[in-house]
Amino acid sequence: MFPTSDADSAYTPPAVLSVTALNQQVARLLERTFPLTWIGGEISNFTRAASGHWYFTLKDDAAQVRAVMFRGRAQSAGFIPREGDKVEVRALVTLYGARGDYQINVEAIRRAGVGQLYEAFLRLKEKLTAQGMFDADRKRPLPLFPRSIGIVTSPGAAALRDVLTALRRRAPHVHVVLYPTPVQGQFAADKIAEAITTASRRGEVDVLLVCRGGGSIEDLWSFNEECVARAIDACAIPVVSGVGHETDVTIADFAADVRAATPTAAAELAATPRADWLASLHGDALDLQRAMDRRLSDASQGLDNLSRRLLSPSAQIGHQRLKLLALATAMTHAVKLPINRQGLVLAQLQQRWSRHRPDMRALRAQLSSDGRHLHTSLRNNLKGRRDALMGLAAQLELLNPQRTLERGYAIVRDGKGQIVRDPAQIHARDTLRIRLADGSAEVGVAQVQSVLE
Repeated sequence: MFPTSDADSAYTPPAVLSVTALNQQVARLLERTFPLTWIGGEISNFTRAASGHWYFTLKDDAAQVRAVMFRGRAQSAGFIPREGDKVEVRALVTLYGARGDYQINVEAIRRAGVGQLYEAFLRLKEKLTAQGMFDADRKRPLPLFPRSIGIVTSPGAAALRDVLTALRRRAPHVHVVLYPTPVQGQFAADKIAEAITTASRRGEVDVLLVCRGGGSIEDLWSFNEECVARAIDACAIPVVSGVGHETDVTIADFAADVRAATPTAAAELAATPRADWLASLHGDALDLQRAMDRRLSDASQGLDNLSRRLLSPSAQIGHQRLKLLALATAMTHAVKLPINRQGLVLAQLQQRWSRHRPDMRALRAQLSSDGRHLHTSLRNNLKGRRDALMGLAAQLELLNPQRTLERGYAIVRDGKGQIVRDPAQIHARDTLRIRLADGSAEVGVAQVQSVLE
């Protein structure tokens, strides 16, 4: 029996992990450390299980990694990869706990190079959007009754057959002009743009269809080139883009006036079915016939009413003469009645005025007398005020400072212009200004002496 210390009693042995717990912790560590990322490689050992899950190996020249893509993600992949395909997958790095195998769980898959193409697609789309090429106000409406339709596509394309079949079924009367061009491969974009420019220059169709069948992004890339977008934008004819399937979107779709999901849909948008127009015209003809019948019936009834009211010219003249005589009599009464009424009012006012009219002769005499009295009063008042003014002027003359100065007095001011009244205001070497009767002088003070001294 060995003695035990306190340190030995505090020791706790590490917990023993099960293999499952270990694998779970490693899986969580991998998932936290490596976020979702794009991985490029080659497909190998591809298996599509009955459950719908995909199992394959992603490899390059020097290494490989197992991958799984579950059914929910695989259904939206858009294609089924084959052995040897170059792909790019967006995956989460994890661990398959049952076998302890390191693997990646794939959430998205695309063909190799699609990422760069998609980035180029987004850059061009952003550039042309900033230039206003895709603005809604630049889109032109399609003609209601196109007489001719142009098609820009490959003569051997299945899309051409679909478009011609749809037009033949819906509008066999429409003239079709084909502007042949390759829709895939090197220099295909330049050829497509040239065909669109040719159609615009000729001006022989009312609407232009730019179309091709579905395919991968590489197959449709000619319609993502800037030259094609600018040719569509500069085209003098309304353009319908029907490129690929419904899920395919290209730059040409944004530049076109109308985007169709498929080439067949483009043909259906460009030409209304002939049967629909004939049915509409037949309905319009029936409405027009009913309106004309109703108009003729109303006019006939109106003519009958007018014929019953029609009188002979002599009867109409006699009727109008009687009517004119009645109007003349009414007008005479209407003129005389106000005159007579106003005459009575005027006579009453004259009587009232004569009763209240003042005696103007007496008022004139009174006014003359008041004027003489006022004149005499004003003259006397004016003479008294003049005498008082002369007395005040004499008194003012006695108080005039100038007269005081003429008697030998002077006004003394200091350097600030203040009148000096007290010797205390003066200091030696001050300059004083003395005003005399006939001028002024400046003198310097040598000494100040008070009267008390």
